[in-house]
Amino acid sequence: MDDQPGLSDQYRMSSPWPVFVALGLVLSELGVLFGIIPLSVGGLLLFTGSVAGILTESGYTPDLWRVMSILGTVLAVLGAILVGTQLGFATPDTMLSELIDAFGEQPNGIIIRGVSIVVAGAIAVGVGAVAPFVQSDLKTP
Repeated sequence: MDDQPGLSDQYRMSSPWPVFVALGLVLSELGVLFGIIPLSVGGLLLFTGSVAGILTESGYTPDLWRVMSILGTVLAVLGAILVGTQLGFATPDTMLSELIDAFGEQPNGIIIRGVSIVVAGAIAVGVGAVAPFVQSDLKTP
């Protein structure tokens, strides 16, 4: 008698990644929409990690962490462009003072959203750079 009747090895098992991609997109969009930085950063990290997981699981790339770094770089560049359009790409001192003013009494929502995207990208790049060195190989001899 079969332990799992109706299941066969010829059928592919379902992947959990699409649920996490959708959840990451929803959380990041809610965070970006309402200007809640931790929510948008967490959602973007969940999204990038899930996309990297899908690409690794499907065999498009052998290295999960390199994909995570590439996606993080894309996020950081797009967020920097978004912030730069609001700050005018001026000198670094001017940009820094305007960036600090953006979080003041009259917050600039676009800058806050761009900063959250840059932060998520920077964290993803950091994770992608450090994780290969701390990852333990689970291969059996």
